[in-house]
Amino acid sequence: MPVDAISLEVFKNLFASVAEEMGETLKRASFSPNIKERLDFSCAVFDAEGRMVAQAAHIPVHLGSMPASVETAIRAFESFQQGDVVVLNDPYGGGTHLPDITMVSPVFAGGRIAYFVASRAHHADVGGMSPGSLPLSTELYQEGLIIPPIKLIYSGWINEAALALITANSRAPEERTGDLEAQLAAHRVGENRLRDLMVEHGVEVVREHADALQDYSRRMTESVIESIPDGVYTFEDALEGDGQREFRIPIIVSITVNGAQMIVDFAGTAPQVAGNLNAVSAIARSATWYCIRLLAEDDVPVNHGCFLPVEVMVPPHSLLNPDFPAAVAVGNTETGQRVTDAVLGALAQALPNRIPAASQGTMNNFTFGGVLDGHQFVYYETIGGGHGGGPLGHGVSGRHSHMTNTLNTPVEAIEHSLPVRVLEYRLRDDSGGPGKARGGDGIRRVYEFLAPATITLNSERRIYAPYGLRGGEDGERGENRLIQNGESQVISGKFTTQVGPGDQVIIETPGGGGWGK
Repeated sequence: MPVDAISLEVFKNLFASVAEEMGETLKRASFSPNIKERLDFSCAVFDAEGRMVAQAAHIPVHLGSMPASVETAIRAFESFQQGDVVVLNDPYGGGTHLPDITMVSPVFAGGRIAYFVASRAHHADVGGMSPGSLPLSTELYQEGLIIPPIKLIYSGWINEAALALITANSRAPEERTGDLEAQLAAHRVGENRLRDLMVEHGVEVVREHADALQDYSRRMTESVIESIPDGVYTFEDALEGDGQREFRIPIIVSITVNGAQMIVDFAGTAPQVAGNLNAVSAIARSATWYCIRLLAEDDVPVNHGCFLPVEVMVPPHSLLNPDFPAAVAVGNTETGQRVTDAVLGALAQALPNRIPAASQGTMNNFTFGGVLDGHQFVYYETIGGGHGGGPLGHGVSGRHSHMTNTLNTPVEAIEHSLPVRVLEYRLRDDSGGPGKARGGDGIRRVYEFLAPATITLNSERRIYAPYGLRGGEDGERGENRLIQNGESQVISGKFTTQVGPGDQVIIETPGGGGWGK
């Protein structure tokens, strides 16, 4: 079968459907609300060389960084057998942060590796110094179990000792077992669907279309870059503190556009910090590629070809390229969001009538855990906020944005699984920035604890508001509040403490910036 426009469209959807069906399996088979309800996972298909062929529409920060995990897994082993599954989570070996556990497995055809399938899921707890494994840490060792590339399954036989080691380091071992087995089930589905594809169409035809898809995405990305005026565009934004103290942590980006090529340089960004905001270089690349893809008017298949026209440079020893074992727990969530804001801020100078104002710019990470009736409970969620207004209209309210792309956890799921009551869950009225196009409103969520617990908050945009553009005003900053013994106090964006029955945590998320006067 020759590769033409029609067959390319057919195979684009065939490859994507493999990843989508993997994701659907993972969602249905998982145990934790974070995966089942919030959909905090991603699935993708890679060729034999470890180049991404297709992805499902899951989490941008996962999918832009997952190629590094696949490359690490391939490099770690001289050979693979049918039925092997590699597991890893080391941020300095292709991961993002320790709760994101990645699995990689080969798909054989004619006795040789033809493809790999991969999944990454955020597990609610992998150990560390506080429940939820997103502590206010100062080194990676405090954040949980570090898993280098190991074979969780050898030729179809599960490594029970490795599985026991992983689950024993979690505060919710039964939940970890269920979620890991859900990932394995997703891999079996992906492997079977790819084999069916090669049987139906032939190994060579499928490979030719995989290569053609990557070339097609490269050419489409080059076309997007060519639509941007040549020049150099710079922008600076900042984070608000690393969990150890509050201080300005600048992220500086310079974008050079020359024809169909782009260089994105983060020189001048802050050095690595003592706390948990450091982000491994794969995160900066993920956020940058995501921003470029937003500019495409057509649906560009996300694969290895998208990455080729964009060079991302991150200085060593910096916030965006730290040295092991620097803490990285929320570099994935908070720093990744700020990189997105910075890159879009730079692009707004080149394309002032296309780029919206800043969205909430944080994931509002909330983790808690404790012991009730002799059983440990643990929970993690992120909370949506306001989208930035833009040339196409007002910003959306109460939604996740940019690097997260998850759902909010339903109140019923929280109260069913945990000793917590959600007293309020509503939009935060008028928190979006005024403008010709208003920013979307944030969310107000109030939790009352029914049992003792340890809570940890990792949030941003509590000091520096989401910016407006083209004369639009900034969105409202977020606010966190703790009520204990009848006394209410505002707490910082990064905070941990013990709470008891009757204590309340109030999280008000930022609104989006306004656009236009």
